[in-house]
Amino acid sequence: MAVDQQAVKRHLADFAASRRGVEAYVEPPTNVTATTLILIAHDGEWTRRAAGTRQAAFDLASSLGIPVYDVLHTGYPQRMREWNSRQRKRD
Repeated sequence: MAVDQQAVKRHLADFAASRRGVEAYVEPPTNVTATTLILIAHDGEWTRRAAGTRQAAFDLASSLGIPVYDVLHTGYPQRMREWNSRQRKRD
């Protein structure tokens, strides 16, 4: 399945522009998903999109002008887990 790179870039650019302290994390492919790029804001809110390849994910994050990390090396930030926990309690 091909990734619509323009739609992905628009979504991620909109997310990054409308939130503070956004960082990107490249997630490896799994048996059921392609390589993904997850953006995480200062408060832990996040969004994820398929990026195609690892290099495409790094290039996309760099084009947005935000820090980018390999989640296999850094793990996920605590603020993301805290945001997820707050969302579960709200629902």
